Amino acid sequence: MQLFFIRHAQSFNNALWERTGSSNGRSEDPELTETGIKQAKILAKQFAHSASDQEGLNHNAWKKEELHLTHLYTSLMIRAVSTGIEVAKCAGLKLMAWPDIHEGGGIFVEDPETGVRVGRAGKRRRFFEENYPELILPPNLEEGGWWNRPHESTEECEARARMVIDTLLSRHGSGSDRVAMISHVGFYNVFLRVLFQIPEQAAVWFALNNCGITRIDFAKGEMGLVYANRLDFMPVDLIS
Repeated sequence: MQLFFIRHAQSFNNALWERTGSSNGRSEDPELTETGIKQAKILAKQFAHSASDQEGLNHNAWKKEELHLTHLYTSLMIRAVSTGIEVAKCAGLKLMAWPDIHEGGGIFVEDPETGVRVGRAGKRRRFFEENYPELILPPNLEEGGWWNRPHESTEECEARARMVIDTLLSRHGSGSDRVAMISHVGFYNVFLRVLFQIPEQAAVWFALNNCGITRIDFAKGEMGLVYANRLDFMPVDLIS
């Protein structure tokens, strides 16, 4: 399996933080900015044609200008879905919703006075059906909102990352599938920590820009980080 972990394009929350250094005024589920829409379209072009079907750990991956996917998953957060829709169009794939690859914390708002993070419902099934009819939703997605629970704790996020890794390996680990997940930078860090068994006390942060691509190969009991936060396809003035 070749796994492509992709961060969503720039959201309004990302732009807010970049502009002010603060999350005051953040949205619980932001949409893409104009810059983000441009980024998503450029990202999508990288998956428009078939590349080599070479199996095993690929040490020449940086030479590949075209990337071929067999499976495409997205978080149900709007910034990820909107990014995934563009990739799906170019890749000629169905976009599969995978609620478990959402950003750490889930859907929440922060009380401005107490700082307490309060969970919200998230978008309803009908919203996705009306606005993203091409998105394949899980059959058990409730109409009351896909999140609809308290703010996720660090421990819960770590357990979720383990579950996602186990599910990926169960579904795709024994073959040559090329799997992309449109997800989030916070979850990315937890995912890598769990995958590579990095101690919790280690003070490390893995950068992943908007639309950055990290590739991890799994083959014959081996696991290799082929590249991280790849952005050579993105114009410099659009990197965020």
